[in-house]
Amino acid sequence: MTDLQQAWPMPSAPRPIVIIGTGGIVRDAHLPAYRKAGFTVAGLYDPDLVRADTLARGWGGLRVFGSLTEAAAQDAVFDIAAPPVAHASILAALPKGATVLLQKPMGLDLAGATAIRDLCHARGLIASVNFQLRYSAMMLAIADAIRQGRLGTLTEIEVHINLVTPWQLFPHLKPNPRVEIVSHSIHYLDAIRALVGDPRGVFARSFGHPTSALADTRTSMILDYGDMLRVLLSINHHHDFGRRFQDARFRVEGVTGAATAKLGALLDYPTGEGDELWITPRRGPWARVPLAGAWFPDAFIGPMANLQRFAAGQDAVLATAVDDAWQTMALVEALYRSNDQPGTPLPTQRTDR
Repeated sequence: MTDLQQAWPMPSAPRPIVIIGTGGIVRDAHLPAYRKAGFTVAGLYDPDLVRADTLARGWGGLRVFGSLTEAAAQDAVFDIAAPPVAHASILAALPKGATVLLQKPMGLDLAGATAIRDLCHARGLIASVNFQLRYSAMMLAIADAIRQGRLGTLTEIEVHINLVTPWQLFPHLKPNPRVEIVSHSIHYLDAIRALVGDPRGVFARSFGHPTSALADTRTSMILDYGDMLRVLLSINHHHDFGRRFQDARFRVEGVTGAATAKLGALLDYPTGEGDELWITPRRGPWARVPLAGAWFPDAFIGPMANLQRFAAGQDAVLATAVDDAWQTMALVEALYRSNDQPGTPLPTQRTDR
């Protein structure tokens, strides 16, 4: 299994990166990934200059720009690691034709995603969205196994998440009317789209929880890919009963083989556990695939590498371009619309006999 693709090719002449936004995801994922890849970070900008300066000093004294205008004036690739409500104003401040990586999600709903996509087109931006799970070593390997025919005709994709997520680390989510699908499960939905394309239709139900102030933190989803491929997601962020039965799995099965990935980053987040990938032919044996990197932070190298290679003409396809990201957001929107519809009522017995 060591011949499976696990990393995106690197650009031959990487450009420097300006990061806009200095929250926890930049500290824990973007900066470690870029250092590991050998990318140069030209500087940081955040409206909270104190937070930006603190982060910069922790990373060897990175340059901190005093304004968005100053940051946007750099000859660099722009990594916008800000909440989606800020995306449009930041994009409007960048030079026309700039190369941009946007933090997911692409807006909070499809209308927001459409506005961001149209703004990128109007300004001629080379723009991609940081859906990094599909670039992780385990998901790239699964995709390659499918391409090589090792799993055969696909019959099953299941995502099973049953654990405790420390939502207090994400206070910006409290006012949002939509939380779980658009801010968390969107990773799995995008990875599924990368493997098998768009479904014909969807079913979803999202739920809150008595211990949470957030709108929704548990979801059941079914994606319709016809009569052969069964795709479902079961997401529960409130299994606070010890580690024994907590789970974070992405399972793919076909007629001739199967793969299962452990999403270790989600278990005991943000400390996390190691990712795992296991693959078997029909009737075994299962083999553990040595992984070249983890979802956090290594997968964050992939979107930036693809973006820079595409901008330089080295990659023919920008895998998570804003137009493709819009399709992921359209899937999210369909799931929320399904959530708003009543279920099919049960037949009733006649009582007039």
